[in-house]
Amino acid sequence: MSSGVLLINLGTPEAPTAPALRKYLKQFLWDPRVVELPRLLWWLILNGIILNTRPQKSAEKYAKIWMPEGSPLKVHTERQAKLLRGYLGQSGQGNMAIAWAMRYGEPSLGNALDRLKALGCSQILILPLYPQYSFSTTASAMDAVSAWARRNPGAAEIRTIESFHDDARYIAALAASINAHWMDYGRPEKLVMSFHGLPKVSIERGDPYYGQCLESGHLLAAALGLAETDYAITFQSRFGPAKWLQPYTQATLEALAREGMKRVDVVCPGFVSDCLETLEEIALECKAAFLAAGGTEFRYIPCLNERHEWIEALAGMAGKHPPA
Repeated sequence: MSSGVLLINLGTPEAPTAPALRKYLKQFLWDPRVVELPRLLWWLILNGIILNTRPQKSAEKYAKIWMPEGSPLKVHTERQAKLLRGYLGQSGQGNMAIAWAMRYGEPSLGNALDRLKALGCSQILILPLYPQYSFSTTASAMDAVSAWARRNPGAAEIRTIESFHDDARYIAALAASINAHWMDYGRPEKLVMSFHGLPKVSIERGDPYYGQCLESGHLLAAALGLAETDYAITFQSRFGPAKWLQPYTQATLEALAREGMKRVDVVCPGFVSDCLETLEEIALECKAAFLAAGGTEFRYIPCLNERHEWIEALAGMAGKHPPA
């Protein structure tokens, strides 16, 4: 095969255990793209405090959402790659090799690129599965791709889709998923679109993530025919004492319940695969917070996962940006 596509997702531990979480978090949190503190200071905090306290707590959360086949993020990413391979084959593009990798954990990004190289792929399209570009996700993945390219000079021509936050197929897939959910359960009083948060300082340094989240949210609202009062764009997964993008998802849900709103639906357009942040933080923690504050009905709308509209969107992106 002369061309290949590499799907990249963030990463996941190998098991819902403290040792597995410690190994994963050590790699993830040591990335300077993820935590921008001075290295010596951060090394002391990471190794002296975080890696001694957080793994067990995180393992307990992962255990709540672990699938029989493994981590949800890993399971869904692998399924997406298989479905994309089949879709391209049926549409006459079966000569493209499809691989998938995790930025942190296994299968590693470098090993996945090695496999594509071994298959004879001289042209590789990199497709990070982050709809909105961020220094801490997309740029970090490209750091690893660039490092592989330096170790393998001339091995392959690399092309990249840096974001698809405004891709019409991605927006249409989200709208189809939400409309299907509403066909079953009816419309809520408000749709909350929750995106992963970032420290505000990252945006001040030029990260385009916040603007792309807003654009995705507004495009999705337009596709659904929502008025401004019908939806809210919020940010989740705050970590540490710094100020992060606001409004915060859980605080917003609690405020809506206290104001008398009884039913909300929450969707996470920044994730294409269900994972800890969606299945545990949103579907469990935020649901409990909303109900405790006085709400009566909370529904989480799953990520795109293996929906056929999403696989078609992936195939469309791969077909639109094929290696020459």
